[in-house]
Amino acid sequence: MSPEEFRRYGRQVVDWIADYLSTIEAHPVRSQARPGQVRAALPAHPPEQGEPYEAVLQDLTRVILPGVTHWQHPNFFAYFPANASGPGILGDLLSSGLGVQGMVWATSPACTELETVVVDWLAELLGLPDRFRTDAAGGGVIQDSASSASLVATLAALHRASGGKVGADGISGRYTMYVSSQTHSSLEKAGRIAGIGASNVRVVDIDPVTQAMDPVHLRALIDADISAGATPAMVCATIGTTSTTAIDPVAEIGAVCREHGIWLHIDAAYAGVAAVCPELRWINDGVASYADSYATDPHKWLLTNFDCSVLWVSDRQPMIDALSILPEYLRNSATESGAVIDYRDWQVPLGRRFRALKLWSVIRWYGAEGLREHIQAGIAQAAEFAALVAADQDFELRRPHPFGLVCFRPLRTNEETMALLERINDSGELYLSHTKINGQVFLRLAVGAPLTTSDHVKTAWAAIQRVNQQL
Repeated sequence: MSPEEFRRYGRQVVDWIADYLSTIEAHPVRSQARPGQVRAALPAHPPEQGEPYEAVLQDLTRVILPGVTHWQHPNFFAYFPANASGPGILGDLLSSGLGVQGMVWATSPACTELETVVVDWLAELLGLPDRFRTDAAGGGVIQDSASSASLVATLAALHRASGGKVGADGISGRYTMYVSSQTHSSLEKAGRIAGIGASNVRVVDIDPVTQAMDPVHLRALIDADISAGATPAMVCATIGTTSTTAIDPVAEIGAVCREHGIWLHIDAAYAGVAAVCPELRWINDGVASYADSYATDPHKWLLTNFDCSVLWVSDRQPMIDALSILPEYLRNSATESGAVIDYRDWQVPLGRRFRALKLWSVIRWYGAEGLREHIQAGIAQAAEFAALVAADQDFELRRPHPFGLVCFRPLRTNEETMALLERINDSGELYLSHTKINGQVFLRLAVGAPLTTSDHVKTAWAAIQRVNQQL
């Protein structure tokens, strides 16, 4: 494809995306495709001869689009938002156009140094402690997801807990990590991958009302494990759990961790970005005093298209020591000088994309003010929806709901609630998900898509009431 052909087709692609976003409400929110439908509509064998790009765009519209669930739809409420915005999309396009591989500073200095700037910017916007800055002992790095961030934090914690023995000799003793039933499943997965083992991922009790981790039970589990000869490696506290956006008591958990020298990781994948609003900085109480690592996802609620998750550490050395391997072909004078960051040592894979471009684009386009307005709008719309639920005697509203998620349930059996959910989602009008709280099924409505307005929230509630009355 010549530069002129790229220019011509590139304009068509941008027009296609702009048309899609401007007409997205014409599509059912959840794909109506049946299993195997998309595959059956595509050729079984690759083309022998190249095809004009118009044919690709035609099949995109004819075959692919009907199989897409529309995450940017204003009535997509099922999961936490996966925001895509104009500047984020353009930043991704620029990253693809440059096509750099930023595994070490020398392979593209701008790729590394822009990343250090934007993660420091974001730390400042969220009011995170100075030690998380890249010009301090710690620093930030863009990962593909909070799952990868959790794995990196686990490996760093295991390295520190073992004094480096795990990386050199393998796991010879029993190491433990601590989560609650509300902690994201990626933490248990990280424990498995790191070699800790699922049976050594200890599940701490939660408060049945708040769903937050119980620090008293945490202490009891740690004491019992130490007495049994285990070495506690990491505790994960969550700020905004997936199920209900519960907030674990970070300061109390952190105090327990400090007593025993245990790594404290904060999973704030969804809710962390809300701290861009000064009135919500309270969600990070205890982070500055106790956190060894902290992760949040701009690709959820901060208008930066997937994938873009930021992990900060208070001390980068355990992470680098756990992950750094330097083959001869990567040796260079900049690395040997010690004056640069090589982000290959801050992640599991060697290669890395220029993700910083899209986060940079988003922050520059919206500014702190625009980012705050987006978060505040989502919270206001969620509060509006919650008020509608609270006013209907046929529904129960779960409180509190400090962010963009509202959990609620019709006063029905679990089976009837699930039937209601399926009927709503099958309609294509809107898309919800569910969770269980103390054995009861609750519906989850997560607000935060850039295109969602107050009118969409009201329409969604009217549809839910209508389907509930039809059951």
